[in-house]
Amino acid sequence: MILVFGSINMDLVASVRAIPRPGETVLSPGYRTLFGGKGANQAVAAARMGGHVTMIGRIGRDSFGEACRANLTANGVRTEHVVMSDVPTGCAFITVDEAGENAITVASGANRMLDAHDLPTELLGPETVAVMQMEVPLAASLVAARHVKNAGGRVIWNLAPTPARLERAELLDLLATTDVLVVNEIEAAMAATVLDGATDFKAAAQLLAVEGGLACVMTAGGAGAFVTSPGAELRHVPAVPVTPVDTTGAGDTFVGVLAGELAAQAELETALQQACAAASMACLSAGAQDGMPTRAALKTWLDDRQLTAS
Repeated sequence: MILVFGSINMDLVASVRAIPRPGETVLSPGYRTLFGGKGANQAVAAARMGGHVTMIGRIGRDSFGEACRANLTANGVRTEHVVMSDVPTGCAFITVDEAGENAITVASGANRMLDAHDLPTELLGPETVAVMQMEVPLAASLVAARHVKNAGGRVIWNLAPTPARLERAELLDLLATTDVLVVNEIEAAMAATVLDGATDFKAAAQLLAVEGGLACVMTAGGAGAFVTSPGAELRHVPAVPVTPVDTTGAGDTFVGVLAGELAAQAELETALQQACAAASMACLSAGAQDGMPTRAALKTWLDDRQLTAS
């Protein structure tokens, strides 16, 4: 079973000629509503690949919350442990200019009310793979992760978005509750700085792996991913070459598929190959969730390119 303990958002996206400066108002011809939140995105990605996924999160008593819950259910994610809150559903306000640059403001809303008590301990066991991110309260996530570990389960922690202020003690607690840490190059460098040093991304990944006694997976966009663990060399897992349409959601696709493959007892290297391939395919469609592939669609896509992914 895959448990995703994380954020659920509604994204409001407006296209503008230029992103407004302070005090300036600009007009947009309209806006789109898209389902988002790193937790919800990762849950959908895992479920589309056939994983048995339960979402642990919070939504508001509003139409956005109802729509977000319905979207998760439609994608095969169990939502009986999504708690309704008196705080509005989380929203991301996104403006995109003609050059493709964006400005994003995230109103955490109900996400900031998520509590470790929202995680039913009766669901936990050695077969549990839990997925954490950084869009809900860190203290609650740490307690939830400890519950998973105490029950013999495994924790995948996506250190994104890395907070501007992350205390050393907090990071060490996080690493101690993690089996697989997923970071990008910037996040790896930020975390390594908190731990007092690493000169490049390879050294940063190895430092995190040693400090946590874990597998550190570092995503690198079109280059794929790198993985290391204590005493092991940094190994490269390539992506499938594509011309991206939209990279939004590729990282969440990677994490969700990685969780699904590990829950299905795949070896880490095999799971990473599948996650890299799925993330590449996700870049061929616009929107965070729209391009996330099913297992059958991914297999067909790879077969068409005479590639294989387990």
